[in-house]
Amino acid sequence: MLIPLLLLIAQQNTAIAPKAGPVLRDAERARAAAAKAAAPAPAGEPPRFTTCMDLATGDPTAAIDEAVKWRAEQGGMFARQCLAVAYANQARWDSAAAAFEEAAGDAETGKDAARAATYWTQAGNAWLAAKKPPRARASFNAALATGSLQGLALGEAYLDRARAAVASGENAGARADIDIAIAKAGDDPFAWLLSATLARRMGELPRAQKDIAEAVKRAGDDAAVQLEAGNIAAASGDEVAAKAAWTKVLAAAPGSPQATAARAALAQFDPPPAK
Repeated sequence: MLIPLLLLIAQQNTAIAPKAGPVLRDAERARAAAAKAAAPAPAGEPPRFTTCMDLATGDPTAAIDEAVKWRAEQGGMFARQCLAVAYANQARWDSAAAAFEEAAGDAETGKDAARAATYWTQAGNAWLAAKKPPRARASFNAALATGSLQGLALGEAYLDRARAAVASGENAGARADIDIAIAKAGDDPFAWLLSATLARRMGELPRAQKDIAEAVKRAGDDAAVQLEAGNIAAASGDEVAAKAAWTKVLAAAPGSPQATAARAALAQFDPPPAK
């Protein structure tokens, strides 16, 4: 008899870049958001911004000193953005989130809704990396409230807010946001992965099977996707499919946390030791 190994959705609280790329955990997603903040941006930044952001990537400690000095000299949102990226590159997530929030406040004061939305989103990802989902959700709420997000960016913001809801155990709110994210960012495999995992946890196996198939279609070689495919197959009583999916996890990423979970799941099929 198959005894399904059902993992908590918090362990699946990861993200995949749209259309391709590896699954990212919360901290990695937050780093990706910070890297996006450090990338060349539209015109409007002062020359000092480029210098500070280069330091934030190459020498975060020096960047913090520079950003703090610049902030005291009325550097505004750009100084705070540099400070946030430097903190993120040191994995100081609470400090990074607070600095991004301050940058968002400056952007709102300056009537720059687009930058405010970006900063709020980056703050939310940093709060998730800091394991503070309620604060993350508040930041994502603020990003959505700007009204400046559109298309894929809007879908990703709903997906991020769903991640915060899941981490807080608010499944109903997560479901509503995931459904919007799928409608607006359906090319992102993680939207389907998170939807499938949530459906499994809520006992909605037909929905879980449908959505994990969509995730596999987009990122079938990803360990997190195959781990959840095995979980859903196990919950559905399909031992053969569960074993096949968990075995694929070991091949795809043998040293990953997903592989550790897959090995534990496969161990239930081992014959009992001889007496």
